[in-house]
Amino acid sequence: MRTYLVTGGAGFIGSNYIHYMFKKYDNEIRIINVDALTYAGNLENLRDVEKRDNYTFIRADICDKEAIGKIFAENDIDRVVHFAAESHVDRSIREPEVFVKTNVLGTAVMLNCAKAAWEKPNGSFQEGKKFLHVSTDEVYGSLENEGEYFYETTPYAPHSPYSASKASSDMLVRAYMDTYKFPANITNCSNNYGPFQFPEKLIPLIINNALQGKKLPVYGDGKNVRDWLYVEDHAKAIDMVQEQGRLFETYNIGGHNEKQNIEIINIIIETLQEMLADDDPRKALVNKDLITYVEDRKGHDRRYAIAPDKIKAEIGWEPETMFKEGIRRTIAWFFEHEEWMKNVTSGSYQEYYNKMYNV
Repeated sequence: MRTYLVTGGAGFIGSNYIHYMFKKYDNEIRIINVDALTYAGNLENLRDVEKRDNYTFIRADICDKEAIGKIFAENDIDRVVHFAAESHVDRSIREPEVFVKTNVLGTAVMLNCAKAAWEKPNGSFQEGKKFLHVSTDEVYGSLENEGEYFYETTPYAPHSPYSASKASSDMLVRAYMDTYKFPANITNCSNNYGPFQFPEKLIPLIINNALQGKKLPVYGDGKNVRDWLYVEDHAKAIDMVQEQGRLFETYNIGGHNEKQNIEIINIIIETLQEMLADDDPRKALVNKDLITYVEDRKGHDRRYAIAPDKIKAEIGWEPETMFKEGIRRTIAWFFEHEEWMKNVTSGSYQEYYNKMYNV
């Protein structure tokens, strides 16, 4: 039975990846989920799998080399899927040191522990071992012109402390691949959305606020463009890269769903109005008058757009979920999990939200 070590598996993308893997492989694999359970890590995301015999949760910080080393020593790890990261740009602007520690030092610890566990006396590595580092399109910076796209060869030009820390972690992985021939891949993905997403991110924030008749904050003029990828499509891509990707290669994972932020908000409002029953009192609350423009984010990149040509040509992956279908599935999930949303939007999160958006 192949054993996967998933870091950050209680977070948004990590938990969706774990669900996808059990749905695909069932009892053919074992998953060890390592998560520090910071504000965005939520074990409620994994209630459906927590009692499986082939699933183990370990609370540990990826910066703790003793804890991570112990996991490798006590388990024959075949695959590492490294999601764990601080990922919210606004938080990185306020607390950049936290992002450098988790994203750079944490990645170095993971690489060193995997290398120590997998390396043979002659400096080569055990057959079948593989490390996948999950990164972001934000490392490439911002695109100024229509028709331009991020490719795997695009020079890095990060603009926020978050993207700079992710670029640094990417460079560490590249260094290990180049120096040691360490068996790894890097994936750089566009913005994800879907179930279990923490509601400081745009899509769940807008869904939650709209249903409560609260203001819908929009940075600047709302015309910043992002490429949106449904999270299950991303999970499938990661699995395919693990199994079919060439060692030492980087693969861009994009959704072919470029939209301005204001477009996203308008689509969510229109979709909520379509999906809410006429006798649901929330329907009267959802309207475009809630849109509130706020001061733009510092260093706000104007446009991201990924060209996933390489992953399609080499591996055969392409996004399956177009945005209007994905947003309906996402909203339906939030309707069915209102208690989950209530639990994650209480207390300290609410204080942070008020401070961040001044609304």
